[in-house]
Amino acid sequence: MRDVLEKLLDWWRSGEQVAMGTVVGTWKSAPRQPGASMLVGSDGEAVGSVSGGCVEGAVYELGQEVIASGSPVLRRYGVSDDEAMGVGLTCGGILDIFVERVSQQDFPELGEVAQDIDAGRPVAVATVVAHPDPTSLGRHLVIRPEGQRTSGTLGTHRIDHSVLDDARGMLAQGRTATLEYGPQGERRGEGLRVFVASYAPRPRMLVFGAIDFAAAVARIGSFLGYHVTVCDARPVFATRSRFPDVDEVVVSWPHRYVEEQVALDALDERTVACVLTHDPKFDVPLLTTLLGPDGPPLAYVGAMGSRRTHENRLARLREEGLTDEHLAVLRSPIGLDLGARTPEETAISVAAEIIALRWGGGGAPLRRIDGPIHRHDVD
Repeated sequence: MRDVLEKLLDWWRSGEQVAMGTVVGTWKSAPRQPGASMLVGSDGEAVGSVSGGCVEGAVYELGQEVIASGSPVLRRYGVSDDEAMGVGLTCGGILDIFVERVSQQDFPELGEVAQDIDAGRPVAVATVVAHPDPTSLGRHLVIRPEGQRTSGTLGTHRIDHSVLDDARGMLAQGRTATLEYGPQGERRGEGLRVFVASYAPRPRMLVFGAIDFAAAVARIGSFLGYHVTVCDARPVFATRSRFPDVDEVVVSWPHRYVEEQVALDALDERTVACVLTHDPKFDVPLLTTLLGPDGPPLAYVGAMGSRRTHENRLARLREEGLTDEHLAVLRSPIGLDLGARTPEETAISVAAEIIALRWGGGGAPLRRIDGPIHRHDVD
C-alpha cells in the first residue's frame, strides 16, 4: 500500500470509494512482492501495479466489480497452457491478490495509518483475506509496537489477540506476509488467513565522504527508498547545497557520528554504510567502529579505494585489533565489476552490490544462469 498511499489517501479524504488490489502471496517467479498494490478509482483511473503488466487488466475489472458490490475477493493468478496468452503470468509465477473496497466507511483507520507512515512511526495493518464466513473478509486491525494502542478489529478478541503477538514480531523485523489460523484464531488450524503489511521506517543508507561519488550514491540510495544521510567532518563540503536530495547532511567526524547513532539504537540490520572518503584519518576509525565487536549489525559495509588503498587499509585495521572475521564483512573495493568510470556509473555498481547481497544474487548476466529470476526471503 505504501507505493500508492498518497493517491489512495486523496480519494479516501474526498469520500470516494476505491478498489485496492494487494499482492498477499507469491510462488515461483512472481514479478512483485507481497504488499505491492494497485488502485482502481470510481472514475476508472488505475494507479500502481501488482504484476508488472501481466494481470493488471483482470485486476482492474475485478476492482470495478468490488467497488459496486462492496464484497472483497481473494483471487489467484498463475499460468497454464490454455491461459498463457490470456490472463496469466507468462513468467510462470503465481500471485494471490486480495481486492477490497476502501473508503472512510470500509477502512476508517486509514487516516491514522497514513499519519504513522508519514511520521516514520512503525505500524502494521492486518487484514482478513480468507475466512469461512464471507462477512469477515476485509476486516482490519491496526497494530503498533508493544505498549501502544491498536485500532480496528478482525472480528473477535481471540482472533485479535492471536494475530497481535505474531504481527508485532513481524513489525519489529519489517516483514510482510500472510499468516494462517483456525477460524476463531486457533494457533493450529486453517481457514483464517490474515495478511500483515508492516510499515517500518525506511531503511537507512549512511554515506561517508562529501565527494562527487557520494552525491551519486546518495541519489540512487534515495531512488531505492533509503533514508539517506551524508556525513563528513569538513563543513565546506558537507552542505545542503551540495546534497539537496538527501534526508540529512551531518557535519561530524564519521566514527563519532556512528557512535552517537549506536547509542541511540538508530541503526539496524537493514542499514547500509558506504565509506567513500578513502582517507585513512577518516576511514580507519570509522571502519573500526563499524566492523568491530561493538559495532552495529549492518546489512552492508562498503569502502571505496584502489586495490592498493584496500590492502593498506586492511593492514591499518588489523593494527587496530580487527580480526579476519571482522574484516570479512567489508566489501572493498566497493561495488560490482561493471566497468564503471563516472560517479553515476559507480553509484549503480554500488547499488547493484547492495541489491545482490540483500537477495542472494551473484551479479552474473541472467542469460548465463539457470533457475528462477526472482529470489525471495527464506523466512
